[in-house]
This record gives sequence, C-alpha cells and structure tokens, in this order.
Amino acid sequence: MRHLAPSSVHAPVARYSHAFEIPPGTRLILCAGQVGMTPDGSLPQGIEAQTEQCFRNIAAILAEGGMTLGDIVRLNVFLVRREHYAGFSAGRDRHVGDPPPASTLLFVAGLAHPDLLVEIEVTAAKAG
Repeated sequence: MRHLAPSSVHAPVARYSHAFEIPPGTRLILCAGQVGMTPDGSLPQGIEAQTEQCFRNIAAILAEGGMTLGDIVRLNVFLVRREHYAGFSAGRDRHVGDPPPASTLLFVAGLAHPDLLVEIEVTAAKAG
C-alpha cells in the first residue's frame, strides 16, 4: 500500500492519513460496522470499553481472513456523543498502526441500540 500525503493538502488534524493507494492484486476485507458488544451479547459500559471491544471484534474478523489490525487502511467511525471523542481516540490510538489509516469520524443521533456509543467500519488490505 502506498500512503498518500501531499504537501498541497493541510496535514491531518488528528491521528489519520488522507489516503492509501491499493495496488492491483491486493486482498481486501470490507468489514461491516462493529459495535462494542461482546460474544455473549453483553455491552461494556463507557466509551473506552466499547471502543476496545469494537477493536477486539474487528481483530477477530480480520484474523479469520488472515489479516491483523495493522492491515487496516480505512476507518469509518460513528460516535453518538461529542464528549466521547477523547475516550474513543485513546482506544483507537492503541490499535491503529503507523501510518494511521485513512479515517472519517461522524457524530450521529444514535445507533441500532440506545446503549451503543460507537460503531467502527474498516477496510483492510494485504498483498495477495
């Protein structure tokens, strides 16, 4: 993957990259939005705990496809409260590689269940 960071574009304002170029023949995993629900269906309390569980779920899905969190090239994040940004960022930064993935973060009115605080979609890429 080629990290794209043109000097003619303002530097990222958080820990993300503007873009990655994915070469032909690269394997991709497009992961549906993952929430902080544990395998037994319970939901941890708090943004950091839910963020950690999101990344555990994503890691398990990527492992099933022969990839790791280090192969993530794109994150789409949905938070229900602005005040959760710092807690989410702390969790995200423990799990993303360097350079960090391209990323979009949106604040939304709600998710599929009222107790969900964060949902994370990823795209991972690895040489074929």
